[in-house]
Amino acid sequence: MPASFKLSKSRDGQFYFILTAENSEPLLTSETYTTKAAAQDGIRSVRENAVIEAHFVRKVSTDGKPFFVLIAANREPIAKSETYSAPAAMENGILAVRRVAPSAPERVA
Repeated sequence: MPASFKLSKSRDGQFYFILTAENSEPLLTSETYTTKAAAQDGIRSVRENAVIEAHFVRKVSTDGKPFFVLIAANREPIAKSETYSAPAAMENGILAVRRVAPSAPERVA
């Protein structure tokens, strides 16, 4: 299955998206948005910013696991990854986002 952005509506009426890899595993999860249009703007922002290496901020969770945050040009976060077992696995996740995000289609879940 090709990579895609899955746009969903949460129980409280907010919208969010998940960028999935070709194997359907999640790569990035967005914050919640009050409107579908705002979430779609977030998807567009991921497509634009994923090609810029400097927009990936590497972090470590409170339990010591690496993850990353994709930020916009204004330094605001757009979406974050799951936690990874090792820094090398996180770097592979970043490479996957950079590869698939620019052309991944949007699907409504």
